[in-house]
Amino acid sequence: MAYWFHRNPLKATAPVSFKLYGVVTSGEGGKLCNELRTSRARLLDLLTDMTCTVETMKNAAELYTSLLQGFISALDDDTKENKLRYIQKFKWTDTLLGNEDRTQQDALFELVSMAFNVALWYTKFASRLAGKEDISSDDAKEVHTCLKVAAGIFKSIKEEHASRLLGTPEKGTDLDPRVLEVYIVQSQAEAQEVTIARAIEMKHSANIISALAYATAGYYHKADKELSTLEPRYSTKWRKYLQLKNCFYMAYAYSFNGQNLLASDKCGEAIRSLQEAEKMHSQADAFCGEYRHTKGPGNNVKPSEHIFFRKLGTNVKITLEKCQRENGFIYFHKVPPDPPVLELKANYGLVQPIDFELPALHVLWTKKNYAAFDISLKPAAEGKDKEKDKKKEEDAKVKPMKEPDLKPQKDTGCSIS
Repeated sequence: MAYWFHRNPLKATAPVSFKLYGVVTSGEGGKLCNELRTSRARLLDLLTDMTCTVETMKNAAELYTSLLQGFISALDDDTKENKLRYIQKFKWTDTLLGNEDRTQQDALFELVSMAFNVALWYTKFASRLAGKEDISSDDAKEVHTCLKVAAGIFKSIKEEHASRLLGTPEKGTDLDPRVLEVYIVQSQAEAQEVTIARAIEMKHSANIISALAYATAGYYHKADKELSTLEPRYSTKWRKYLQLKNCFYMAYAYSFNGQNLLASDKCGEAIRSLQEAEKMHSQADAFCGEYRHTKGPGNNVKPSEHIFFRKLGTNVKITLEKCQRENGFIYFHKVPPDPPVLELKANYGLVQPIDFELPALHVLWTKKNYAAFDISLKPAAEGKDKEKDKKKEEDAKVKPMKEPDLKPQKDTGCSIS
């Protein structure tokens, strides 16, 4: 499978104590706040833990989200608005905008920001797993699933939750619909790369592989078009990755289209298709260099030196030479001046996001425990020491997440054992 070398950094956040001075009027309420604090801290730790598994991440994310929903969901019969939703401030950075943080006093902002980070973790985990030596079919299946899960989370944030925030998301932030759309589409495209690798390994028809590659290239083109409307200094490096992958999979599409044409005894058209594949591969090579020398989030790598890239170039060259030999000995077809129009529609292997559903409200959130939070007591309860603690939390600096190395252990090309 192709090496997914571009991954934006995780969102960073300030610590949250959930110390609701004076508001909590029972021991069970205090227990809930403590559970929120510890489950949040553990989830953030797992995001940068190299040993974390999908199951561990899933359980930790569901636990924190189920607890946090007690600050968002309506829990009494008198109102549809949760009284606790705007009681706590949360600070988060954005993946494209550096260390600049944003503060919102809204538990829904916390929910979507944390969910965004979890989705990013799934894409990073998939990248690490795909880079393993001797990747198995089970590993490939898990990579495929992780990317579909990530796409589903991003899609849910975009379509269901971001619009419920009080303010309109600022341009270029992670909750900007354009940014979310790029994350959705890229996750789908990379999942389809797994499908293509499997189709090649299982020697499916060239027509099927060409159609899948063409659809995948289209996803990358769509994502790049979305990013083109953002501030270049934040998006240029990411766009180089998307443009590189678009050209790379167009080269795949023309290459396998050429094989299909040759099998149909259309040797002249096959040669022209393979010439276009060679051209697309050269364009991808140029983008590899541009990516490497463009500043911005992402790894400083040399994608053109990896097997996944070199192997395609070699295959295109060998197949083109074969077609030219056959044409000189057997077919004597004229090579068309224009490349074939790829009007290919993939009927198999197209990736759809896995629907994301919020977990059920945590069992600790009973009506009795919810009633134990009395927001009318908040102003009177905040003494000098408590105000000092509150200010300390609000002034806390947001430090970038210390992420593990995302480079694969060994470049294994496009092989699934």
